[in-house]
Amino acid sequence: MARIKIAYVGGGSTRAPGTLAALINQGENFAGSEIVLIDLEADRLAVVKLLAERMARCRGLELTISATTERRGGLMDCDVVLTCFRPGGFQARYLDESIPLRHGFVGQETQGPGGLFLALRSVAVMKEIIADLERVAPRAMIINYTNPANIVSQAVSENTTIPIVSLCGGPISDPAELATAAGLDPARLDVRSIGLNHASWSIRHRYDDQDIMPLLAAAWKERRDDAQIKPALRRMWRIALATGSIPSKYAMYYYFTDEILAELRAKPTTRAQDIMGAIPDYWAHYLEQAKCDCPELDPNRSRRPIKLAIDVIDAIFNDRRALLPVNVPNRSAIPGFPDELVVETLGVADASGVAPLAMGTVPVPVTGLVHALAEYQMLAARAAWDGSRRDAIQALLANPLSMKMGRVEALYDEMVAAHKEYVPERLLNDR
Repeated sequence: MARIKIAYVGGGSTRAPGTLAALINQGENFAGSEIVLIDLEADRLAVVKLLAERMARCRGLELTISATTERRGGLMDCDVVLTCFRPGGFQARYLDESIPLRHGFVGQETQGPGGLFLALRSVAVMKEIIADLERVAPRAMIINYTNPANIVSQAVSENTTIPIVSLCGGPISDPAELATAAGLDPARLDVRSIGLNHASWSIRHRYDDQDIMPLLAAAWKERRDDAQIKPALRRMWRIALATGSIPSKYAMYYYFTDEILAELRAKPTTRAQDIMGAIPDYWAHYLEQAKCDCPELDPNRSRRPIKLAIDVIDAIFNDRRALLPVNVPNRSAIPGFPDELVVETLGVADASGVAPLAMGTVPVPVTGLVHALAEYQMLAARAAWDGSRRDAIQALLANPLSMKMGRVEALYDEMVAAHKEYVPERLLNDR
């Protein structure tokens, strides 16, 4: 099994304890490895480190776990960097969600204006991480969960030689949630999706040996009035039946824009505020478990782990040749899209890295939307890496959720002022 050094940037986050638990559950695949937790929050780092050490000891695993607030030192000689961080924290996410609403746009973490501003902040930090790696670990690769995953990977892959793979569990979890809502067994699904992160579409959707679409249509007739079905799943279901393809649940922002905008404006809190309200209980639970000899995390009192990242690291460093959903440069895998465009598809992960599979074309009914979002993704990545205010506004104007000239400019200026601590100064000016 691989003996590697894993640096986890964001190792003091609310998601870190569950992610470390997922790694430790596969601990035999990483026997003798070193894990360095890197974060700005020393107190929370200490809690996560103690949790992880006790989990590993309980299972009798040979893992070395350390923690540091000094990023460059933590990255020294690492083999892989797991990045999952949020510049500005959930307060910045609140701004991403609330300011657009005042200007008549959907406020969402990864979509539209909110997604662009998260990209501007995330890529700025990722550039610093790249600079550190070039000095202290030039052969390392990045496994990225930092959002917006597609734009972060686009910026890094276009401008550096450090390999990066971005991940999202949506291609696995979204079809499974839809199947469950339809009364089907998600374990019997065979769904393969292609496109972009948060904009992927199924090109194969089988249930056992049959097309799932007639089953979804029949279940919809029976359950369409069921109040227990969440609005997001209801919208996803309708889009699937209309397009003949299972979408990412984020497709709803483009097909139900007005409806969602009205809901967000009527809601007394944003999603960020809801999460911030739950965070104290997460940490209370983590502190409780850190006192136990064999900690066990309650999924209802902890943030969802990024298990897929552990699977990808295992597949690469233990040469598993595993088939997994990934975000990597296209390399002709999806016809009609640039080779350098970071796409979401299935990829083969083994000792040589991750190679995207050529599985077919984006479904015709959604090709226009995916192309528009692809152009936005590339413009946003370039603005985030070294662009100006003008470049960032051009990116917004390419996004179907924010194609409103006068309002976009006013929105941009308010958001860039609100995030000035985390956004590079070049993005304040035109050039």
